[in-house]
Amino acid sequence: MSYLDPSDRETHPLDVSRRWFLQQCGVGLGAAAFGHLLQQAGYAKVQRNPADSLAFHAPHFAPKAKRVIFLFMAGAPSHLELFDNKPQLTKFDGTLPPPSLLEGYRAAFINPNSKFLGPKFKFARHGQSGAEISELLPHLAGVADEIAIVRGMHTDAFNHAPGQLLMNTGSMIFGRPSMGSWVTYGLGSESQDLPGFIVFSTGKKGPSAGNSNWGSGFLPTLYQGVQFRSSGDPVLYLSNPKGIDESVQRDTLNTLGMLNRKHLDAVGDPEIATRINAFEMAFRMQRIAPEVMDIGREPEHVRAMYGAEPGKSSFANTCLLARRLVERGVRFVQIFHEAWDQHGNLTNDIKANCKDTDQACAALIADLKQRGMLEDTLVIWGGEFGRTPMVQGGGNDGRDHHPNAFTMWLAGGGVKPGITLGETDDFGFGVVKDGVHVNDLHATLLHLLGFDHLKLTYRFQGRDFRLTDVGGNLVTPLLA
Repeated sequence: MSYLDPSDRETHPLDVSRRWFLQQCGVGLGAAAFGHLLQQAGYAKVQRNPADSLAFHAPHFAPKAKRVIFLFMAGAPSHLELFDNKPQLTKFDGTLPPPSLLEGYRAAFINPNSKFLGPKFKFARHGQSGAEISELLPHLAGVADEIAIVRGMHTDAFNHAPGQLLMNTGSMIFGRPSMGSWVTYGLGSESQDLPGFIVFSTGKKGPSAGNSNWGSGFLPTLYQGVQFRSSGDPVLYLSNPKGIDESVQRDTLNTLGMLNRKHLDAVGDPEIATRINAFEMAFRMQRIAPEVMDIGREPEHVRAMYGAEPGKSSFANTCLLARRLVERGVRFVQIFHEAWDQHGNLTNDIKANCKDTDQACAALIADLKQRGMLEDTLVIWGGEFGRTPMVQGGGNDGRDHHPNAFTMWLAGGGVKPGITLGETDDFGFGVVKDGVHVNDLHATLLHLLGFDHLKLTYRFQGRDFRLTDVGGNLVTPLLA
């Protein structure tokens, strides 16, 4: 029934015919379709809809990387056993460090005057790049020409929780958004059926800083990391309970969505938009997640390459899952492997950690490359800080926390392959050339994703915040 004069029926929004719409709006349909294609290709910006804030958002400039996989070795691996060969440390094993080396130094748990501890394992050069890599990482040595080793990393924190927060959020203060949240806030997601930011936790325990490592802080919770399990339902209670079928669930969600949208229109709270998105995402995940999480669908030779076994929880399984997830449009996948805090029993524990992780890390790089995905997928490996050149404990087999120098590596996504950047002193104690602070790493990560780190901001409590806080410089030698 028309509420206008009969002569106006043709233009009333409740009474228009399909013929009228196609006749009057045909050009507009073409323009809308063209605009959508431009937006998908990254050449056009769109105004964010609070109810769909994970839609693609164009970055500041053309990106080299479209997605990130961060292999976070929580607990802090020893660079001196893995990537930073120090013959002088072997030579002076068991002697006291020179006083000049320790001037003004603060340690977490040991007396800074503890004796030097020589490296426990041998190093060799690999690939055309000649990268020096420990015998503990034979698989990574096989892809040495694909990675960039950063030996000059340094940080401000020397305890686990603050160090992990700084590495993952750019600040040692709880409540800041994680880098995965910043990335999904900046870019959105390419997947409509899975979260834009997914987290796994393997190893002996969860990370010391807990969920704050992947939290959204003051950003809308839509952007926080969603923790997945590597077997069974990826998220608890994802499956419907008995007696609830898809039609009942859909009717329920439609009613909840209508009520939530009315509330959103009235108050504009972005957390209501997050709630709407979460309900709809969970509904879509029920269909796609079981297939995505089933690594048994992978060819046997691919599973063997990773060392992955269906039905088991392992770092290898999560690396294969990470590839499957980014392949389906997930923007940021982070794997926390909390196992590297070797204050004692260093020799046996670090050997076991490398056995658990080395093959899968190398396989991930090789797998992404053979699928043509490595060039726009940024892979990052590293922990929150390094370990001391001095021994901890009485067993001559442990190292303390050390913020002054540590090593990380990156691959793909616009990173220059086959280089080793940075240099530490003869004992691996401090950076002497091409230092890279955590904030610098973040600035470079955002640059590879198409963002000026100074301009990707969010206003909160009267201030514009950013991932790099008040620091950060682009590490240009890392750029391909």
